[in-house]
Amino acid sequence: MTSVPAAPVTRAYRRLGVEERRAQLLGAALTLFAHRAPDDVSIDEVAVAAGVSRPLVYRYFPGGRQQLYEAALGSAAEQLTLCFAEPAVGPPTERLSRVLDRYLGFVDQHDAGFSALLRGGSVAETSRTSAIVDGVRRAAAEQILLHLGRGTGPGQEPAGPRLRMMVRTWIAAVEAASLIWLDEEKQPTAADLRGWLVDHLIALLAVTAASDGESAAVVAALVDQETADGPAGRLAALVVPAAGRAAHLLPPG
Repeated sequence: MTSVPAAPVTRAYRRLGVEERRAQLLGAALTLFAHRAPDDVSIDEVAVAAGVSRPLVYRYFPGGRQQLYEAALGSAAEQLTLCFAEPAVGPPTERLSRVLDRYLGFVDQHDAGFSALLRGGSVAETSRTSAIVDGVRRAAAEQILLHLGRGTGPGQEPAGPRLRMMVRTWIAAVEAASLIWLDEEKQPTAADLRGWLVDHLIALLAVTAASDGESAAVVAALVDQETADGPAGRLAALVVPAAGRAAHLLPPG
């Protein structure tokens, strides 16, 4: 009896919709940009990573690598902005700790791409990419201000210039610390870095409160929400005894 050759196994092909295909290409590009500088990523590599042809990538992104990079950057910016969104529940420093855990997780996952993004110097950097990055910074600052009791919504009191400057200064410090952390092979641990950054914000807020009435009012309201076993309580346990040793620096009562 003559045997009949088995039919070749064929892989089912499913045509993706426009948005699905675009999301697939952006996902492949983000994976590549997460580990390498944008200058080092080619359209061919994106096509291979997505399992599609080079012409198909150009069909969705006719501007080539630059357009793809800007779109991927916008997608990453949305993810990064979401890291700072946190319900206003519980002590503020504990909320901030959760925000920083997500932020540092993003930095860890996107590594070289995050470094290239914030350091600039890429040929892919334009006024549009700079605007995307600055938008993340501003959105992050607005979220932090909300946790400090200042917002721009109905019935909310907006932050004054000193408080706003302090928060944006802290955001810049978080970025700088993240880049240094990557340079230092992610040492100290992410948990230690997060704790230090929370302490940094508390210290900046306390110093600003010494010469700004609004910041002093914010500190007074925040202290009432904190607990002895939270980040603020731990820092107070370390700082208050040290402050007591500086009593001789105070003017006579």
